[in-house]
Amino acid sequence: MLLSIPWAISIHTVTAFLYSGLSARAFWNASILAPRFLASAFCSGPALMLILFQLIRKLSHVKIENEAIHKIAELITYALGINLFFLGAEVFKEFYSGSAESLSIRYLYFGLHGKTALSPWIWLASGLNLTAFLILLFPKTREKFATLNLACICLIIGVYIEKGMGLVFPGFVPSALGEIYEYSATNSEIMITVGIWAAGALVYTLLLKFALPVYTGKLRFETGEDDYISQAYVKVRPPEKMRRQDPKDLGH
Repeated sequence: MLLSIPWAISIHTVTAFLYSGLSARAFWNASILAPRFLASAFCSGPALMLILFQLIRKLSHVKIENEAIHKIAELITYALGINLFFLGAEVFKEFYSGSAESLSIRYLYFGLHGKTALSPWIWLASGLNLTAFLILLFPKTREKFATLNLACICLIIGVYIEKGMGLVFPGFVPSALGEIYEYSATNSEIMITVGIWAAGALVYTLLLKFALPVYTGKLRFETGEDDYISQAYVKVRPPEKMRRQDPKDLGH
């Protein structure tokens, strides 16, 4: 616990610094990028945890109280609100300034010169994030598991699109020569992405297979009469009295 939280904060901060340190890319060169990374991570990560917690308590004997899930959902609401506020502040700064450095975000939301390949993605992500925030904002919808799970799914997909199609690729548009290149995911990129998620799910499932029996106390090591270890011991008793033979008798 003492190491996981600082590591989580440092990983997202260093990743944001790698982007914001590139002064040649105005879209990434923003000091608010690191707080945005942290806010989005602290809302999308727990959203995935909530779905997994519900599956774990349904498919195993681990007891997870509803109060704990509702408390995590409340924390997600705060983090999501902060993430939307940071995004709104960044969008206002870019559009209000109207400088040449705002071409990337203009292309992202409205397109440039008729090229709007990324615009549907960012509007979809914004709609999903806003939908999740409105569901989580009210306690009645936040405490119902049907609407809560819907909000978590919307949040996970929305943040994934926002940090992928809405952050990485617009930074390269327009290019250093002012050219606009449209991007679309290839089959290889899609398969690599699916493979990464599948590998993570496999590792998590394997670890969960060992952790749940230990946590619930079902994993025990017992020894009995039929145990291999018990059968491995053979008792050998030496004779009580050993007769000493005369060396002359050995010849007979």
